[in-house]
Amino acid sequence: MFHWIKSFFKPSQPDPMKFLVVGLGNIGSEYDQTRHNIGFEVLDQWVKQHEASWEIGRLAQVAKFKFRGKQIICIKPTTYMNLSGKAVKHWMSAERIAPKNFLVITDDIAIDLGKLRIRGKGSAGGHNGLKDIQQQLGTDQYHRIRFGAKGDFPRGRQVEFVLGTWEEKEAIEVALQKDRACQAIESWIIKGLTGAMNEFSS
Repeated sequence: MFHWIKSFFKPSQPDPMKFLVVGLGNIGSEYDQTRHNIGFEVLDQWVKQHEASWEIGRLAQVAKFKFRGKQIICIKPTTYMNLSGKAVKHWMSAERIAPKNFLVITDDIAIDLGKLRIRGKGSAGGHNGLKDIQQQLGTDQYHRIRFGAKGDFPRGRQVEFVLGTWEEKEAIEVALQKDRACQAIESWIIKGLTGAMNEFSS
């Protein structure tokens, strides 16, 4: 299934005790609290829960900690959304991450707010961050948590919508869903993809 692993990980083999969790977003204060940065927000919350801190690393902000005996590496790419794959590819290789131990958290405007969708493969769905990850890794078979961000916006205004901030009426649902997303990450680590899908996918 993961044929690209042969060339990607020579000569070192993947470390089954390491997990890479990636939150997608754009760097810069002007992007704070926007729909497109929910991956950053979820990861910020999860890292804080584990009393870890962010450091500047190559192509990303990086946080590391132990969870259930596993080594967790979290990254927020500093490449901007369209080049997220560069950071992912670097850290996959540098930390010797097995494909099944790699997870992406991203927004999805095709899914209703209040819902999560966990998948092990699939198209980018027009999401530029996922497009670049798939291009860099050469596969669409990687695990992802899609955070529902669907809303009403005029035709042709998709970019403006995803780069806009959440509405006040959405705040409670966003907060609840961020909590569930953090729980879903842990379920994925403990129970694997199928277990997390059964527990959290709406």
